[in-house]
Amino acid sequence: MPVTVAPIYRSHKSRFEIDTCAPQFAAVRGGKIQMHALSKGHYPGILMRPEQLPGVTSIGFWNGAGAQDWGLEAHRNEGIEICFLETGTMSFSVEAKNYELYSGHFTITRPWQLHKLGAPNIGPGKLHWLILDVGVRRPNQEWRWPRWVALTPGDRAELTRKLRHNETPVWNSSPEIAAAFRGLSNCVLRWKQPHVESRIIILLNQLLIGMLSALDEQQRHQNPELTSRRRTVELFLRDLARCNSNIGEPWTLETMSAHCGMGVTAFCKYCRELVNAGPMEYLNQCRLDRAAAHLRENLARPVTEIAYANGFNSSQYFATLFRRRFHKTPRIYRASA
Repeated sequence: MPVTVAPIYRSHKSRFEIDTCAPQFAAVRGGKIQMHALSKGHYPGILMRPEQLPGVTSIGFWNGAGAQDWGLEAHRNEGIEICFLETGTMSFSVEAKNYELYSGHFTITRPWQLHKLGAPNIGPGKLHWLILDVGVRRPNQEWRWPRWVALTPGDRAELTRKLRHNETPVWNSSPEIAAAFRGLSNCVLRWKQPHVESRIIILLNQLLIGMLSALDEQQRHQNPELTSRRRTVELFLRDLARCNSNIGEPWTLETMSAHCGMGVTAFCKYCRELVNAGPMEYLNQCRLDRAAAHLRENLARPVTEIAYANGFNSSQYFATLFRRRFHKTPRIYRASA
């Protein structure tokens, strides 16, 4: 079944299609994995106070032995997600591209990257994770690291540049990275003991400098285009084409451009460059394609209802556009499917 997610750049939502965590909750309740975590917001684990570990929204690990019958849903996170697979193997996908994780791999995903563990089920193994919010939801936004980051300005700028200009998700870890994650997991278990927050801050800095060294050794190419405003529009349009949810929302030029953080003129320019169509024309193409799929999949559903569900306010206008695109009326199209 295709993944259903809405375009992620929505100004009237505080969350951007974030992980529901439902599969983890169910696996813990069923005794399939042992999980320990610290969290803020909806993420599972012991709740931290807002002032504790600024920027850290979730940190922890799970340990699963034997075959598992569950997997994570495709999701995005409110921050940079860094995972480290200490033992085991696991299937991993980012933007529908599949990878096989082995012991010693670590992964990096940005807030706009749709990703999941499991194909469909996760494998046995011990997985550590950190979700760190650096204040971005779009590729072109500037990163704001928490105050506790102790890297020099030069090292911090270099790490930011490497992470922004390369969206490769899977890397080989180092002893320094592995030790930092093991130390962090030990601190999660000892959260109520004195001085643990300070220990976590020290270990997080060790992790960041370890990541910088690993990227120095392994990163061959950087692409500044990944942080451009054009890239932001590209991701928005791609989500619009792939997603069922919110396709029927009353999008306008103003709301679409605002969700991408730019003016209408710039948004229209990038849209034309990317899909050779204006934003409203492209939106109608996506709506018509979705409506055509609904006509084939829901033979008993009224055509007018399908038109309204996909954002058309007039069944006559829908029929006109549909015939123009598919050279058949909606009813004849359905009958010939």
